[in-house]
Amino acid sequence: MATYTLPELPYDYAALEPVINPEIIELHHDKHHAAYVKGANDTLEQLAQARDKEQWDTLNGLEKNLAFHLSGHILHSIYWHNMNSPKDGGGGEPHAADGVGDLADALRESFGSFAAFKAQMTKAAATTQGSGWGVLAYEPVSGRLIVEQVYDHQGNVGQGSTPVLVFDAWEHAFYLQYKNQKVDFIEAMWQVVDWQDVARRYAAAKERATDLLLAP
Repeated sequence: MATYTLPELPYDYAALEPVINPEIIELHHDKHHAAYVKGANDTLEQLAQARDKEQWDTLNGLEKNLAFHLSGHILHSIYWHNMNSPKDGGGGEPHAADGVGDLADALRESFGSFAAFKAQMTKAAATTQGSGWGVLAYEPVSGRLIVEQVYDHQGNVGQGSTPVLVFDAWEHAFYLQYKNQKVDFIEAMWQVVDWQDVARRYAAAKERATDLLLAP
């Protein structure tokens, strides 16, 4: 049976200072993300056991639990690579001169301007109710980029849309450093966005979506 593994960080714990301190990165990756990986693997085993024993009434709850842990694993896996130190190219605004012209054009076409996208993404991440994420995703039916709010790793997401940039707005992502000032954390996140990574994910999402809605 396929199992999930915790990916290594693409940088050391201190790489994103002063935006995110090393203690947060270490706890967030080694404890919180690891817990989602374990939860997904444990739930896979529980689902297999339930099927073997024909305990069909337990499957819905287990499938919801798998979705929670698996989405946590996937979103965090994207999150780590979406960030980079400012000294290594993180932050700023995407421009064609930096090799991310397609992404920059798509943001303008989908939101009117980069400033409008930034404001909408900031608001989405900062106003998630309880624990959640702000997500920039590629929506394959219209071919547009859209902003979504993800609550507790689930919900309010267009089916088939692919995340390309994610902002973790759960308290474990910022509280040790920013306390209850989630808005300050989200604003600071723009200093470490790796637009090269976002552009690669955008290009890959468009490629994968080509045959999504074709009739058989």
